[in-house]
Amino acid sequence: MKDKEIGILLGGVSAERDISLKTGEAMFQALQARGYRVQKVFVDADIDRVLRQTTLDVAVIALHGTYGEDGCIQGMLETMGIPYTGSGVLPSALAMDKLKSKELFRLYNVPTPSYYVVRGSDLDRLEQIHSSFGFPSFVKPRSGGSSVGAGEATSLSELKQRCEDAARFDEWVLVERLIRGREVAVGLLDGNALGAIEIEPKGGFYDYKSKYQAGQSEYHFPARLSPTRYQGVLNLAERSVQAVGATGATRVDLLVTSDENEYVLEVNTLPGMTPTSLLPKIAAGAGYDFGDLCEAILERAALHMGEGLPSVSEEERAALTADRVPLGPAE
Repeated sequence: MKDKEIGILLGGVSAERDISLKTGEAMFQALQARGYRVQKVFVDADIDRVLRQTTLDVAVIALHGTYGEDGCIQGMLETMGIPYTGSGVLPSALAMDKLKSKELFRLYNVPTPSYYVVRGSDLDRLEQIHSSFGFPSFVKPRSGGSSVGAGEATSLSELKQRCEDAARFDEWVLVERLIRGREVAVGLLDGNALGAIEIEPKGGFYDYKSKYQAGQSEYHFPARLSPTRYQGVLNLAERSVQAVGATGATRVDLLVTSDENEYVLEVNTLPGMTPTSLLPKIAAGAGYDFGDLCEAILERAALHMGEGLPSVSEEERAALTADRVPLGPAE
C-alpha cells in the first residue's frame, strides 16, 4: 500500500461531521507517520467532482452518519472503481438502518430490545401508537449514530418531546423498551472479536458528551464479566456482524443486565477513531496500537461489487445518443 495514493475521506454533511473530522485527522497522522502517501479529502455535496479530479488508488472512509455510513459514499466509490475501507454498500445500509438491522437480529436469533417505529408526521397519534408499550422507553432516530437525537422517556409528554427531537434527524423514529444494564462494546476485525470493553458513563447515560469529552466516562477492559459470559458476549457480537454482513473493522454495542441477559443495540460499520473512541481502546487491549489498527483497516480496502463502471468515450457517447428522440414539451 505504500506505493498507493491514499485519500482520507472526512467531514461529510451529517450531524456527526465534527466526529468525522477528528477520526480522519487521527488516521491521517497515524498513516503518514508510517510512511504512507496520504491526503485529506474533505467531503461535501461536491465529493463526486472532487474525486474525479484526484488520482486516488484507495479511499479510507473516516465518515460517520448519513451519506457516510449508509452505503451512499460506498456506492459512489464502487462505480468509480476506487477500493475503500469498511463494509460494502448493502451491509453499510442495513447496519445504519436500525429497524432493518433489528429485523435481521431477530432472524439470526440475536436478542435486541423490543421496539416499534413511528413516522415524524404521525406524532399526533403517538398516544394511540405507543398504547400499552409502556415506560420507560428509549428514543432514537431510525438512522444515525453518536447518540445524536437519542434519549430516555418516562412519560407520554416526555416521549413526544423525545420523538420530536429524533425526528429532526430522520423521518422515522425508533422507540425501544429501555433496558437497564451495563454498556459493553465489542471490537471486531473481519468478523472476529478482538475483545469487549465496559463503559461507565459518569452521567448515567452514554450520550454524545460521555462519548467524546475526555473524563466523562470510565472504561474497563476487559469488561467485568465472568469468563463464560464474556465469551458469550463476544460470540453474540460475531453473530450480529454476520447478520448484517459487515466486514473489516466493526464495533457492536450491547447492554448486559444483572439477570444474565444480553441485548444487542447496533452494529457500527465505521467505528469512531478519535482519542476517546472505543475500537482503538479495544484493539490496544488485543495488542494493536493505533497505527497498527489504522494499517489493518487500510489493508482491508476493497471493491465489493466489481471494478467500477467502464469509461465511455465522447465518440461512444455520441453513437449511443444519436438515435435518441428528444422529449417534447409537457402537455
